[in-house]
Formats: sequence, C-alpha cells, structure tokens
Amino acid sequence: MPAASKKPDPGLFLIAGPCVLETRAHALRLAKTLAAACRPLGVPLIFKASFDKANRTSLRSYRGPGLEAGLEMLKAVRAETGLPVLSDVHETWQVGPAAEVLDVLQVPAFLCRQTDLLLAVGRAGKPVNLKKGQFMSASEMGAAVEKVLSVGNASILLTERGTTFGYHNLVVDMRSIPTLKAFGLPVVIDASHSVQRPGGEGTFSGGDREFISTIARAAVAAGADGVFLEVHENPARALSDKDNALIIKELPKLLESLLRIRKAL
Repeated sequence: MPAASKKPDPGLFLIAGPCVLETRAHALRLAKTLAAACRPLGVPLIFKASFDKANRTSLRSYRGPGLEAGLEMLKAVRAETGLPVLSDVHETWQVGPAAEVLDVLQVPAFLCRQTDLLLAVGRAGKPVNLKKGQFMSASEMGAAVEKVLSVGNASILLTERGTTFGYHNLVVDMRSIPTLKAFGLPVVIDASHSVQRPGGEGTFSGGDREFISTIARAAVAAGADGVFLEVHENPARALSDKDNALIIKELPKLLESLLRIRKAL
C-alpha cells in the first residue's frame, strides 16, 4: 500500500524534469519517478522540459525534438501522470501552440527583456515563469514583471538562476530572494542552472553538480517558495546540461531537507 500523502505545503513546490526532451518514454519515466518522490512528502510538482533549446553553445549541440513533437510528448506526460507541464518559449510565434498544451509558459533568462515575447506570453492567459537574466540584478526584474502585468496577467513566478561572475561562472546572491519577493510574487530558485559554467567546456556548458543541494537549501532558508531542478537518472548520458543535473535518486533526501528547513522557519 502506498504511503499516505501529507498535506501540501503551499509555500514549497518543485519544478523539475530533464533539461531537454529526449524521448517520450524517457519523459514519462522521469515524470512518474518525480511524482513518486514528491507525493508522499506533499510537495506540489510541475514537470518541466524544453522542446527546443535555442541557446545552445555549439551548432552541433542537441536542441530537442522541436515544437510539434515536443508538445506531443508533454501532452502525453500530462495525460498519463496528471502533472502540470512547463516549457520555455523563445519566439512569439511559439506562444500560441505552446499555450494550448502547457500549464506554465517560461521565458528563458536570456530573453527576459524581450518586450514582444513577454507581452505574448502574458496575453496567452497562462501562468508565466520569468527567469532572471544572468546579466541583471534582482531589482531590475520589476520591468519584466510590469510588461506581463500590463496585459492583465498577474500569474507570475520569478526565478533566480545566478548572475554572471567573470568568464564561465555564475554566483548566486541570496539577497535576490527577498528582493524578488518584494514584488509580491512567488519566487523560485533554479538550483541547477545556478551551478552551471556557461560555455565552460568549450563546445558545451559545464557545471558543479555537487553544489545543487547547497544552493537549494540556502535559497529556501532565504525564503524561496519553490525549487527548479534539472534531473536525470544518469546525467553523464543526458543530451543537454549533463553537469548541472541532479541525479534523480538523490531527490527524496534533498526534498526532506528542504521541508525541514522550511518548517524551522
């Protein structure tokens, strides 16, 4: 008999999945494993995966199955697991088709100043996850929020994912968490991309996976409402962002520690 679910903590939720969609079977397998880890702990889960990674380091890097095939995979995940699904859009023409399938539309960090894209995702009427650009301070995200609000959409998440710190490195200033929360919106820590080393391996990005848990715990202690994680059963074989993906079997232990931190607060 499965363990009884605990009452969900409305202030702690998880956005997790592979960096990019690989196959339908793989996405379903990861989604079911994630759900099994979150359900007994009462942690609300949104499954995330990209259908197209348009900002790859190299022309030869794997981008994903593309819009049509990728959305079909995410539709299957939603149908078979009941989980809400999230993916990022890079261009305004992608917003319409994506909004027909996705529960949350994500604006990538590199594009958080793109006015037309922000207005398009806002008009779609779905919740929007705005990722803070690596080149921006937390307070500057107020302008991005204003753009989405201007079209009548107040269902916004703000995600911190580190700030550029020299070449091939990022640093997370935990003061960003209360600064972003001052906008009155839920704040998420992207604990995977925060440990990324952009372009650090020449033709692809590196990362320091061992610090994912550290960043997640620190951000929850600072008041983050949600955690964003890229996960994989075997990161060494992941087709994208292999060095900053959490090994999925480590997730339950991490979630338990995050819940203990939140309870202590």
